[in-house]
Amino acid sequence: MVLYYLVSALFVLICVVLLLVILMQQGRGDMAAAFGGGSSQSAFGARAGATVLSKATAILAVLFMLGALALAIMGQRGPGSIMSGTAAPRPAPATPAQAPPAPVKSTPAAPSGSTGAQPK
Repeated sequence: MVLYYLVSALFVLICVVLLLVILMQQGRGDMAAAFGGGSSQSAFGARAGATVLSKATAILAVLFMLGALALAIMGQRGPGSIMSGTAAPRPAPATPAQAPPAPVKSTPAAPSGSTGAQPK
């Protein structure tokens, strides 16, 4: 369970850093330039050399996908519990609200002080 929270926290951190890296990259131009309007380059502009930010974007994108896959697999098992795998406790026997009175037996009363055995 702790591993799930650790992976979740790492995933959120990767998402935030990926967002910042993407926002720091330089724009490629407007929409007209992207689709060839007014540009003699390829459809998506000139291919620039891979910068540190583009390499970081690729690495963080792969980590994002792996993190999403790991969280999906870990979340599929359902919530865990420290009590999972143990048998449920047996319910306590029900006690009646009022017990019926015990039947009275008539037995001869023993004389007080004697137990019925003769001392030797």
